[in-house]
Amino acid sequence: MERLFSNEGTTRFRSRLGLILSVLGIAVGTGNIWRFPRIVAQNSTEVGGGGFLIAWLLCLFLWSIPLMIAEYGLGKSGRMGVIGSIQKAMGGRHGWLGGFVAFVATAILFYYSVVTAWCLYYFGQLTFVGLPPTMDAAMQQWDGFQASNWPVVLHGLIIAAGSWIVFKGIGTIERVNKVLIPSLLLIILIALVRALTLPNAGEGLTFLFTPDMGVLTEPTVWLEALTQNAWDTGAAWGLILTYAAYMRSQDSVVQSAFITGIGNNIVSLIAAGLIFSTVFGTLSATQTHAEIVDIMKTSGPASTGLTFIWMPQLFEKMVGGRWLGSLFFLGLTMAAFSSLISMIALAQRVFKDVGAKASHAAWGVGLAAFAFGIPSAVNLTIFENQDFVWGVGLMVSGAIIAYAVNRQSAKHFYDQHVHLDENSTTKPSRLRGIWVFLIKWVIPIEVATLLVWWLTRTIFVYAPDTWYNPLDPFSLATVLGQWALAGLLLYLFRRRLEPKSSGVDTVA
Repeated sequence: MERLFSNEGTTRFRSRLGLILSVLGIAVGTGNIWRFPRIVAQNSTEVGGGGFLIAWLLCLFLWSIPLMIAEYGLGKSGRMGVIGSIQKAMGGRHGWLGGFVAFVATAILFYYSVVTAWCLYYFGQLTFVGLPPTMDAAMQQWDGFQASNWPVVLHGLIIAAGSWIVFKGIGTIERVNKVLIPSLLLIILIALVRALTLPNAGEGLTFLFTPDMGVLTEPTVWLEALTQNAWDTGAAWGLILTYAAYMRSQDSVVQSAFITGIGNNIVSLIAAGLIFSTVFGTLSATQTHAEIVDIMKTSGPASTGLTFIWMPQLFEKMVGGRWLGSLFFLGLTMAAFSSLISMIALAQRVFKDVGAKASHAAWGVGLAAFAFGIPSAVNLTIFENQDFVWGVGLMVSGAIIAYAVNRQSAKHFYDQHVHLDENSTTKPSRLRGIWVFLIKWVIPIEVATLLVWWLTRTIFVYAPDTWYNPLDPFSLATVLGQWALAGLLLYLFRRRLEPKSSGVDTVA
């Protein structure tokens, strides 16, 4: 049996396909199916959403793939978790910076499992109970679920299942993702085919892909596109770095980054096609074009409106909508669960690196995730606060990943940890110069721009009257306060964060 954090026997993915599918399990999640269609709609014009798609695709190559190459290189060369690999790359006692990256991903785990619980509940509801026939019924279904014990119960069940899979080892993770990801893709494709048969479904696709080039002059569109890419791909979360520690020596860093990045964005486009086709095909008979777009832009409580309130109602209006709705929420559950596994694996790897036993690390992370996730499961305001605080924290994580590479020279890093893994040529490819420029200049500029934009919006839009109040869930003070507390604790305990293990074995 392959234990994920054991030095006994082989600790590698058995195949490149297993690696790619596992990393796609990181990338393909609720950000693709739940968040992406809503963000496209919110950044569309009356003409369509194609302008935003152009910006979003460009950000894949300007943000996500460069950082994914960095993470693959850091993990494969370090053969440890986030803290150990970043400390190896930077030297000295800089492990606490890697600790911040790990903490952000783990903090997201605490409430991400709650979203997974929502998906699982709705799968069960649509499969065994039925679909809500009206908007009032859909709202009552959501409110009743939130008022029950089910969010906590399912949150605990999902955390236990994910912890068990990670404890069983990298072989189990690989086997699970070889089932989850192809099944997810099949479900989404089946749902898309059904949606495309709806009257006026083509209107939805036309709106999705029709570009209004004027939106490309709006800074907000570019910033939303970059932020969505971070959520889509899992870049700078530290998750790819964690899985990369188990790459085989012959697996290409660059090819793996491009395949997973592009593959993820294809899934996002398929999911958007499904959602837009379903919404337009179902509502065109009773709603105007502008009203339909407005419905898609509406987030609802905790950004749930489109997925958990409108979609069940829309499925109810279709022939065969119940089984299609069940498939949709089954796929959403699979997507969320595959991402959740990687978050648990990241935290477990960190504790193993600093000296914890594998079994203790496995169930310790599980218990902590369950306990710290309960507030988000029972209170949507806390859920939204944590999403706000640590979602923005991903920008800081991106800066740390880039800093870890640039501290030793991006060119040197590429030659030592990226290029030498490639079998196609003996000379650094033209890609090196492009990647070095992006990681050295473009990524830091993007981070600085995003942070300034977020800072401005927090003070003047999100909480103009309470931005200085740490008790306000959307204030600047609550974000900086939680970041500072996490950073201070990590810095104070930086010596204890020094890895005690030398990493996984290096046998191909």
